[in-house]
Amino acid sequence: MPTVRDLQAMAGEEPITMLTAYDAVTASIVDDAGIDVILVGDSMGNAVLGYEDTLPVTLDEVASRVGAVARGADDALVVADMPFLSFGADEAESVENCGRMLKEEGANAVKLESGPHTVDLTERLADLGIPTMAHLGLTPQSVNQTGYTRQATDREEAEEIISLAREHEAAGAFALVLEHIPANLAEQVTEAVDIPTIGIGAGGDCDGQVLVFTDVVGLSERSPPFAEQFGDVRGEIEGAVGDYVDAVADGDFPGEEHSHTADELDDLY
Repeated sequence: MPTVRDLQAMAGEEPITMLTAYDAVTASIVDDAGIDVILVGDSMGNAVLGYEDTLPVTLDEVASRVGAVARGADDALVVADMPFLSFGADEAESVENCGRMLKEEGANAVKLESGPHTVDLTERLADLGIPTMAHLGLTPQSVNQTGYTRQATDREEAEEIISLAREHEAAGAFALVLEHIPANLAEQVTEAVDIPTIGIGAGGDCDGQVLVFTDVVGLSERSPPFAEQFGDVRGEIEGAVGDYVDAVADGDFPGEEHSHTADELDDLY
């Protein structure tokens, strides 16, 4: 299993692959494929839990999924995505919530949707041995302020992204997710910091890439413009379920090969 230091050593040397997972089965598949990092994202809210966005996702929901993913993955670094209001309001509670993901659920690190308010917390977590991944640009937990549009498209916002990236690196963040920002800004952030940058909708000059599992395999009904479907799992599942329904309705399933009999039970009724 790679450590955060292993991941940092990959920056600029070898592309980092990161993908979300929300259960043990998916984690096992992703892990076997050779993914470097599995993010148990709060994207579970709209990806698998049926919410409209990530805001309703609870700490307990994330903890349960982190535990499942940690049990399903043998080699990948498992990162727990801290949900809305599980951090930031009170430092002691924030530390306790983040520590729970490592101590009780088996994560290797946590991720915070970051801003000026998370610099001190990142430093505190690092001091306590809780590796922390920062996240700048489009931060879905701020959807009511920013929407889902591309971020940092003007000079002032772009300069703030670079400044915050440096501040979080100085505070001890081991890596940085850059979401839905201009590719040339992501390139400059990558040059400005020594920690790995992992892009999602941020161009190809980051040290790595992350996407949501359901988008990658083609399970989502709709995907963001910066994602790509590398399969059609939704179509495969629909086909398999449809075939099962037809087989039961037609009396073709179960067949003799799916059942067994016991002679001594023939005359019970």
